[in-house]
Formats: sequence, structure tokens, C-alpha cells
Amino acid sequence: MLFQYAHALIGFLFGMLFVALQVFLLVRLLAPRVKEPMKDSTYECGEPPVGDAWVRFDMRFYTMALIFIIFEVEAVFLFPWATVYNDLIAGLRAAGTGNVLFPFIEVFVFILVLGVGLIYVWKKGDMDWVKAMRGQPKQSWPPTEGSTGERDVEKDVA
Repeated sequence: MLFQYAHALIGFLFGMLFVALQVFLLVRLLAPRVKEPMKDSTYECGEPPVGDAWVRFDMRFYTMALIFIIFEVEAVFLFPWATVYNDLIAGLRAAGTGNVLFPFIEVFVFILVLGVGLIYVWKKGDMDWVKAMRGQPKQSWPPTEGSTGERDVEKDVA
């Protein structure tokens, strides 16, 4: 049954190979070979670049974005489960399956793994916007009463 389409498949593969080789050869023949200095410059919406193209990016934004995306994806995975949970349990009961708690346990384990990950990130200090350096006490924010939140210059001088 599947061998009826073998000739068509082989013809299609040879056709794709032929087109790919033709495109490759045409590019090699027609592309300019002169290397211009502007070709290696950074593209800035048609404007000449100003300053260094490699901008320092604060990793705190990246870390917070990743944590946010992880928990948003969790919500995306949990929403369909939550919408069909009652129907799923009713179907399992009607089928006579004794393992009615399995969907609940499955989601509980999913949330438990995410919770352990959240605790790990929190203990590591990645949830803190201002991280304490090793060996230094953790700074509290907002500042306590009586403090301005800035360093006391008189104590530093003494």
C-alpha cells in the first residue's frame, strides 16, 4: 500500500535536491565578491552606530524574565487541566477505573516540582533585586525608620 507512493516520493526528493542545487549555484555565480567595510558594521535601523554595539545588560532583568516565563507556562499548562478536571473525574468513575485521584496527584507533583524550583531560586537570592555579597549581611529594603536608605558618610570617615 505504501509502495504506491514511492515513485512520487523519490521524484519529490530529487526535485527538492535539484532546486536546492540550482539556488546554491545561482547565488555563487551572481553574488558580489567585493567585501565592503559597511557589511561588518552593526545595523541600527539605517543609522550609523554610535558607541559600542555590545551594551552591558543587567542580568537581573534576564533572571526575572525567565522566572516569570516559567510560571506563565505553568499557568498555560494548568488551565486546560482545570477546565476539564470534572469531566475527567466523571469519565474515570464511569469507566470503573479505581485510580480517580491520578489526575490530581499528577498536577500536584507538577506544582510541587515548580515549588521546589521557586524555593531554590529564592534561597539562592535570585529573587532579590539587590543581592548581598558573600560575607556581608543582607540589606533590608525598604529602609528601617530613622534611616534614609543612603550610606552614612560620617560613619565611613571614622
